[in-house]
Amino acid sequence: MVSNTVSNPAPRLAALMSPERADDVVDADARRLLEDRFEVVWAEPRHTVGEGSLAKPPALDPAAVAELAAGADVLLTSWGTPHLGKELWADGNGPKVVAHAAGTVKNLIDPVILDQGVGVFSAGPRIAWSVGEYCLASMLTLARRLARFDGAVRGGGWKQTAYRGHELAGAKVGIIGASSTARALIMLLKPFGCDVVVYDPYLSAERAAELGVRLAELPETAESAFLSIHVPNVPETKGMISRALIERLPDGAVVINSSRGPAIEQQALLEHAVSGRIYAALDVYDPEPPTLAESALRAENLLLTPHIAGDTAEGHLALAGYVLKDALQWLDDGTRGPSFVDPTLWSIAA
Repeated sequence: MVSNTVSNPAPRLAALMSPERADDVVDADARRLLEDRFEVVWAEPRHTVGEGSLAKPPALDPAAVAELAAGADVLLTSWGTPHLGKELWADGNGPKVVAHAAGTVKNLIDPVILDQGVGVFSAGPRIAWSVGEYCLASMLTLARRLARFDGAVRGGGWKQTAYRGHELAGAKVGIIGASSTARALIMLLKPFGCDVVVYDPYLSAERAAELGVRLAELPETAESAFLSIHVPNVPETKGMISRALIERLPDGAVVINSSRGPAIEQQALLEHAVSGRIYAALDVYDPEPPTLAESALRAENLLLTPHIAGDTAEGHLALAGYVLKDALQWLDDGTRGPSFVDPTLWSIAA
């Protein structure tokens, strides 16, 4: 007897990123998962624009989006993916999922699609772990005065009598903003037994207790030996780390900004750092790239990095698999995993 049963076709997934970016964010396990569960449409070199480099692969040509996304149930995106206009969903039969193998989706989609039942996923929580490691490394590097000791040895010196390093263990650590990057840092700080205080008007006392931190107002949070900033770039956070707040920092304090440049009054922070009163690690600036005075560039108590806190080889390769796992579970049974973008939190998201 011949069966008339027709198997359901695999859902179609369009990878809206250059081949170089796919090599950057899709590891071997994720590729096997893609081939097992989807009919995959990969972008080709002809779909890209720009020369690209190791640090910044070519972008996807905006004109190629409609061709690649035609009939797709899932869109896999990353850095270099153009803005996805709401016209992709205009006929009511657009993709059911946008899985973003990168951070914020605010510049990627129009929030109106969230109201149409489209599941949007962001690898921001996975990137957060990389950022947490950066913050911890910066705290330890600056607290132990490693750049100064390194400079002394390179200059022919040896033991220093003018200064010595400090420990992170048991110190008061202030955290501004309880974002996913802050939560990653809090977890990494646990072995150090720090007194962790958090300022975030959206963090409940119950959630703070779960995290093992205590809530504090902004001024008290700033009065910490270590201060780490983890806020989104929204109007409410612009300049929130003001000159007055910076002046409340204790002498020798270590400040880490891995979130958004506009959150801090950069000139005030640089003045206090160049004077030698505080130490700071800046991974973000306003504007980017920054134009810094020679005095800041020479300051050994300033750690300056080019917006790479979340950029690691292992972290990038894990991004596609991270969002695809949650996207598949959402398609299967509606479960909202950690990478699900909650529409109700859009206004305060990074």
